[in-house]
Amino acid sequence: MPAKVMTPEAYAVDVTPWGSLTWFVSKALGNSDTLTVGRCLIHPGCANPVHVHPNCDEVLHVLQGRVRHSMGDAHAVEMAVGDTISVPMGLAHNATNIGDEDAICLISFSSAERKTLNE
Repeated sequence: MPAKVMTPEAYAVDVTPWGSLTWFVSKALGNSDTLTVGRCLIHPGCANPVHVHPNCDEVLHVLQGRVRHSMGDAHAVEMAVGDTISVPMGLAHNATNIGDEDAICLISFSSAERKTLNE
């Protein structure tokens, strides 16, 4: 696939009650056959649903705010700006904004067609 510049008007945006997901790179956008890249915004006091990715690993990097990232049944870590976590395929996880401003995270996946299953 040749290099392709994406501009903001071409991004895909999923608005949710807890925030939004903005997609920059994916097979659906026509600019990758191998990965998905986006931005996750979570409003203060909100969380995305517990979910798993059955077909890919995820990397989450905090750009703004503070989040508690829960994995599995009992393990959670607090993350601040500059922190990065790698979540293996199939591990149930979610992020909760524990700060008083929107939390913004860069997210990337090892598949251009990431799948998500809510728990």
